[in-house]
Amino acid sequence: MSKIGTIFRRELSSYFTTPLAYVFIVIFLVLAAVFTFQVGGLFERGQADLQPFFRWHPWLYLVLIPAVSMRLWAEERNSGSIELLMTLPVTMWQAVAGKFLAAWCFAGIALLLTFPVWITINYLGSPDNGAIVAAYVGSFLMAGGFLSIGMCMSAATRNQVIAFITAALVGFLFLLAGSRSCSTSCAP
Repeated sequence: MSKIGTIFRRELSSYFTTPLAYVFIVIFLVLAAVFTFQVGGLFERGQADLQPFFRWHPWLYLVLIPAVSMRLWAEERNSGSIELLMTLPVTMWQAVAGKFLAAWCFAGIALLLTFPVWITINYLGSPDNGAIVAAYVGSFLMAGGFLSIGMCMSAATRNQVIAFITAALVGFLFLLAGSRSCSTSCAP
């Protein structure tokens, strides 16, 4: 377990040594607020819930999570440091688990920073906090799903841009496969 923890710490700290982490978090928070309050019409709905907030999360993750995961393996292969990583006394699954957990923790930190929206909803009314907690857990798990797609695409190429585009495309296909069309499910 200590090998996974070492890789986890290395990867998580690498996010915060570059501006990528701060840019990602600011963009995620701003877009989440805009989609919740402006586009989602939270105040016009007259209900104290976070339905507009969580309705837009798959679309935010579709663009932002591949940006986080595109560098995980593609950068290692491009810089040549994957050879060094593979010569260390670390198995492949330990390297994959450490990198995945670091990226997932980073996405979780960004998600936790949205708690002021939850506080705002509790100030405005009496929402079902159990449903909100369940939606946060679901959103965190969805981020893990998008991360796994992104890691797979990052491992398949040396180029980070190609990893980003293919991860967004595959994530979009999964998002479409999971969405319901109103023509089939909204019929009386």
